[in-house]
Amino acid sequence: MFKLNQLIVGIFLFLSSLFSCQQKGDFQSMNVEEFDSLIQNEDIQRLDVRTLAEYSEGHITKTININVMDDSFASMADSLLRKDKPVAVYCRSGNRSKKAAAILSEKGYKIFELDKGFNSWQEAGKEIEK
Repeated sequence: MFKLNQLIVGIFLFLSSLFSCQQKGDFQSMNVEEFDSLIQNEDIQRLDVRTLAEYSEGHITKTININVMDDSFASMADSLLRKDKPVAVYCRSGNRSKKAAAILSEKGYKIFELDKGFNSWQEAGKEIEK
């Protein structure tokens, strides 16, 4: 009976690991303070993946803008970003930046992503540029 219970628990743990919510791609999500500290390094490329309209309303300084929802996102990223330097990516709330991070990490970029996005950056009172 004990071995049967162990088997059932083992199967349950195995199946739950298959269906657990995991981020796709190989990138690191960061909170505002970690992200702010990271981008102080001049070697870090800064990427805003929101729409141009959102970007125009305000963005983190020294960022480039490539809309992740644009069909040419991957090719534009390849033409504007360097694979030998890490990329710090963000969007409004963290959803699109996770998508972008997954795409870019699959292409070989080292990615750091602002977990709760530009909204959290503004809420923390961090500097923005318009």
